[in-house]
Amino acid sequence: MLPIYPSPYFLDPISGENSPVFRAFSGVVTMADFNDDGIMDAVQRRLMFEDECILVDENDRVVGHDTKYNCHLMEKIEAENLLHRAFSVFLFNSKYELLLQQRSKTKVTFPLVWTNTCCSHPLYRESELIEENVLGVRNAAQRKLLDELGIVAEDVPVNEFTPLGRMLYKAPSDGKWGEHELDYLLFIVRDVKVQPNPDEVADIKYVSREELMELVKKADAGDDDEAVKLSPWFRLVVDNFLMKWWDHVEKGTLIEAADMKTIHKL
Repeated sequence: MLPIYPSPYFLDPISGENSPVFRAFSGVVTMADFNDDGIMDAVQRRLMFEDECILVDENDRVVGHDTKYNCHLMEKIEAENLLHRAFSVFLFNSKYELLLQQRSKTKVTFPLVWTNTCCSHPLYRESELIEENVLGVRNAAQRKLLDELGIVAEDVPVNEFTPLGRMLYKAPSDGKWGEHELDYLLFIVRDVKVQPNPDEVADIKYVSREELMELVKKADAGDDDEAVKLSPWFRLVVDNFLMKWWDHVEKGTLIEAADMKTIHKL
């Protein structure tokens, strides 16, 4: 069972040591606070309160937990430097095409932007806090691939995910919401059956390298509301890592590209 925190310190479930809690307690947030956020449907509103993200410091040490709501409020991010653990999955088929998704219009952050296969958070639960072999993050990735894209666990075994690196970034979405994440980058090559959940995903498509770069060009050239938009974390990966890692996808040498010691601050 995970601990309840009655004091400014908590027993870290990973290290077993007492650590300071940086969870935000500055007021009670209720469902009524969403009255001004009409774009969100009932599913997104519920998840904002039920999902507890893992708070970490800039060295990826667990320091507490907080609601998805608080972790994505720019006011909280800026005032309290809330940083949470996240993951981004890059799933390729046997033709080495990358599966992209367009985020649902009801997403709190970056609605209707195109991004990598799946982007979400490990939650503050025992199965997703396991740090050995990045198992907690892998478990979370498997869970969210089912939630968002209907990809069953048998098609994406946790031991098939290759963690290639970590990056830390901050990105405002609008005046209220944003991201501040320490993001694990997971690659996997599998042929899967996809059944997108419309609450999470507006559209999907597989792209080759060339098709992805055309998409990037369209995003760069866009100057109207109909322009292609890419998520900031996806664009960071494209600009800094993706093409050289794609070489390893095609050669079957992904493990050679892995660097889980460095946290890239982008």
